[in-house]
Amino acid sequence: YISLLSVTLKKYFGKGIKLWYAVAEKGQEQEKKEVTYKATNLQTPKKQEVMPPSFIGKGNNHFAIPGIKKVNVESNLNPALSFENFIEGESNKFAFTAAKAIADRPGQTSFNPLFIYGGVGVGKTHIAHGIGLEVKNKFPDKIVVYVPSEKFIQQFINVANTKNPEKRAEFANFYQMVDVLIIDDIQFLSGKKATQDTFFHIFDHLHQNGKQVVLTSDKAPVDIQDIEERIVSRFKWGLSAELQTPDYETRYKILENKFYNDGAEIGEDIIAYLAENIRTNVRELEGVSNSLIAQAAFNRK
Repeated sequence: YISLLSVTLKKYFGKGIKLWYAVAEKGQEQEKKEVTYKATNLQTPKKQEVMPPSFIGKGNNHFAIPGIKKVNVESNLNPALSFENFIEGESNKFAFTAAKAIADRPGQTSFNPLFIYGGVGVGKTHIAHGIGLEVKNKFPDKIVVYVPSEKFIQQFINVANTKNPEKRAEFANFYQMVDVLIIDDIQFLSGKKATQDTFFHIFDHLHQNGKQVVLTSDKAPVDIQDIEERIVSRFKWGLSAELQTPDYETRYKILENKFYNDGAEIGEDIIAYLAENIRTNVRELEGVSNSLIAQAAFNRK
């Protein structure tokens, strides 16, 4: 652990620090001798690609000394859900503006965490992925992880079932190493006390170290049942932004953009008709447009 101690001392105290310590073999009676080690000018190891922790796959434990190595992992981001492909409107303008501000300065704004909530299919997941993609474009060295809450919960259950405290530590250490953590559908933590406790400590670590947290939910923080009050209070630390059902103008733009990107020539009157009559959510709009495009392709044949 000489290198670890040297790096840590240099980081917090500067160069020239001396450390006196004693090492004794376990189970042996021997005189303890003091050893002097002068901290050298070691550089913190650069970020490198390593295997993910054991809760994701089999392999050696690469997290025995957390903090020394940053883990280069897949962000799980969908390139199709970028800011460029997001249609801004009155129903989402507030959240989208906050998302762009966060992507410019992750962890450095007062919008931490960013808590995006709204009904099904209104664009929560799109904005969440968009933030991650934009951060990766602007700050390639930052580690961004997107994870649905169901996967986060299952990972924790797998670790908990081993009944090995070190595995739990590995789980927390993995998420504490990221620069931007995006958890989708956080409401599914409801009623899961042990997972909530681990999430609480991960959240606190990231927040205290200037890392960005982005959460999505189908409910506002105060409306999520069976969530510890200390977690709800942290949801409120940053910014809560609601996504509402898109209005007519936004629905029209979404359909127009969808048809254009898919190379389908659909008349304005048809787009207007669809935008007027499909008022539920973006997901249904896209589903109907996909059906139209497929039907048009079949008819050409």
